[in-house]
Amino acid sequence: MSAITIRKLPDAAKQRLRMRAAANGRSMEAEARTILLEALNAGQRVDLNWIEQLIAVGGEVGGVDLPETEDEPATAADLGSA
Repeated sequence: MSAITIRKLPDAAKQRLRMRAAANGRSMEAEARTILLEALNAGQRVDLNWIEQLIAVGGEVGGVDLPETEDEPATAADLGSA
């Protein structure tokens, strides 16, 4: 495990961290670790989270009907030299 030191943390931020840690029954160090890990993992969860939100909204409104489109035959790509 690695250790880091955070310098020049405003007193107000340290006090808020202390209060949040106490509210969650953790030490300030454990609370800071939790905040940091949640922030770093948030980007990974977002990719799937929007899908879950879309499914939830669709369920709330009874689903979504999309118009049918006519299929078009595939065409060859022009890969000629430039």
